[in-house]
Amino acid sequence: MISNRQEKILKLIVEDYIKNARPVSSKTLCNALMCSSATIRAEMNYLEEIGLLEKTHISSGRVPSEKGYRYYVDNIMEPQKLSGEDMLKLQTIVDNKSLVVNDIILKSMEIISELTHYTTIVLGKHSSENLVQKVEVIPIDSNNLVAIVVTDKGHVEHKSIYISDNVDPDEIKKTVDLINKLIVGTSIDSVSEVLEYQVKPIIAKYVRQHEVLYNAFYNAFNDFASESIKVSGTKNILMQPEFNNADKIREIISKFEDKDIVESIKEEDNGINIYIGSENNFDDDVTIIKTKYMINGEEGTIALVGPKRMDYERVITLLNYIKENIDEK
Repeated sequence: MISNRQEKILKLIVEDYIKNARPVSSKTLCNALMCSSATIRAEMNYLEEIGLLEKTHISSGRVPSEKGYRYYVDNIMEPQKLSGEDMLKLQTIVDNKSLVVNDIILKSMEIISELTHYTTIVLGKHSSENLVQKVEVIPIDSNNLVAIVVTDKGHVEHKSIYISDNVDPDEIKKTVDLINKLIVGTSIDSVSEVLEYQVKPIIAKYVRQHEVLYNAFYNAFNDFASESIKVSGTKNILMQPEFNNADKIREIISKFEDKDIVESIKEEDNGINIYIGSENNFDDDVTIIKTKYMINGEEGTIALVGPKRMDYERVITLLNYIKENIDEK
């Protein structure tokens, strides 16, 4: 246990360091605590001895240790109210009746990434439980299309398709009509198999440019089946002073690009959970705050990844808001 004054010192150091990313000196705390610099230094020395604070170098002030952040999160941190500005930005998405729930989650997490300057991750349920309800195609130009797939769970996916040859629009329409007739009701991760064994033999009979169109749609559906991970704001990690080392930046970015590593972020426990540094399986220099959600029988994870010097109170408030609104859908 630590004394009330020691706890207040730790709180002030954590919150100052979160805000300014600079070691905190005893002089910085004198006015707030109405104590002499010598008294505060003695308390800071003790907090360092028990592992809650550390020095970045001999003459510096103190910064929170991983253990110090954990003590702060477990014993000191208090819930915040969502600010009016944050709520307004999120309500615009949450209350948008034209969006399905999956799109609300994705767009809300994109906004949270912008608000916090952290990276957000959405891990959706495996696509075996999503059945294709409808496929539409929007031509962009002679070589580019946008395929839209709607599932029975109300999930909408968009995929850009590039076609190397100029294809007659009537050929595209025939292909889409055939696909709709043959794959509606099929799970997304089974569509490639249906395309190969049922659609491919038939499309060759009715569509003149069948090969180029078949290949384009086959590749698109393969991508749909595998894309259950959405990462937003990867570049935000570059904005954090902790990650100004080129080697560290490359290491973090490569982890965001590794599907298996990102999938390991999946949350199994209920509630909003905080994994600081070595407590997570992603990287010892980051904190991950994440929670599990359930919509329409589908389970997923939403998470924020940032430095250990994360604004914990604000992030938890934002995630709570999203989680509560998802649960009401």
